[in-house]
Amino acid sequence: MSDLAPGLTAGRPRQIIAAARTLLEEEGAEALTMRRLADRVGVKAPTLYKHFPDKSSVVTALAGEMLRETAGVLEAAERDHPGSFVGLATAYRAHALAHPHLYLLTMGSAVLPVGAAAAAAAPLFRAAGGDEGRARAAWAFAHGMVVLELNGRFLPGTDLAAAWEAGIAAFAVRGREGAG
Repeated sequence: MSDLAPGLTAGRPRQIIAAARTLLEEEGAEALTMRRLADRVGVKAPTLYKHFPDKSSVVTALAGEMLRETAGVLEAAERDHPGSFVGLATAYRAHALAHPHLYLLTMGSAVLPVGAAAAAAAPLFRAAGGDEGRARAAWAFAHGMVVLELNGRFLPGTDLAAAWEAGIAAFAVRGREGAG
């Protein structure tokens, strides 16, 4: 698990977020309730409210954690494959599929920590040559593919690798990389 935002790095808040993440990753978003979280931490629900005013603040903290992890994963992919949308898309997909409940919760969150979201987007922005529209379109492709895959929306037998390769090829910078 990555470092949490300042103020959540020690003690009870960190314990609560760690427990929330475990509950979420093991059982899905429906299981993430303040009562279930309190049981997981071993406290009464009112104790949680001393650290997090409501469930949405727990979700925001989890989303921040996922975005910081995603930024780290994408920065590593960028170091390994400078300027490569192929490398970024592959790393993005792998990380999202490894944490499906956390990914879906994060991307469905009404409030995303702005700094963490910007850090996660920075490698893609650089791979898109600083073209904001291209970066947004590339993210929309990768995000849409991941969400469809996680929600089982592709027909059985669909060649997802081919679909990813086609999408990646559409965004690969000409002359710098190919689709594979």
